Amino acid sequence: MFESWIVQASQWVRPHLMAVSLMVVATLLVLYGNNINAAVRRQIHHYHFVLRTTLFILLCAFGYGLLTSLLTPFLARQLAQLPNYYLAPVVLIVTITLGVLAERKGQA
Repeated sequence: MFESWIVQASQWVRPHLMAVSLMVVATLLVLYGNNINAAVRRQIHHYHFVLRTTLFILLCAFGYGLLTSLLTPFLARQLAQLPNYYLAPVVLIVTITLGVLAERKGQA
């Protein structure tokens, strides 16, 4: 009975893998975007203000957008390869893990 519930849940999740993947990628970028920004800021702090500002605009507008548009389909493809017996539990574990990470970073 429990096994059939897992398979049913996986069959329900499967058509929504792009949305699930987007949720995971977007959440990770929200959680770790400040860390990425800080690392870039340390690397470019000695440049002129105009160049620093331009680089941050490129990073935020195009860099994060590019990461999202490349990682989302990649993650969806990886999840799609999981058999139904594992898909729903993996999605549940990833969602809970993201929640725990958000709580630890004080963003929940």
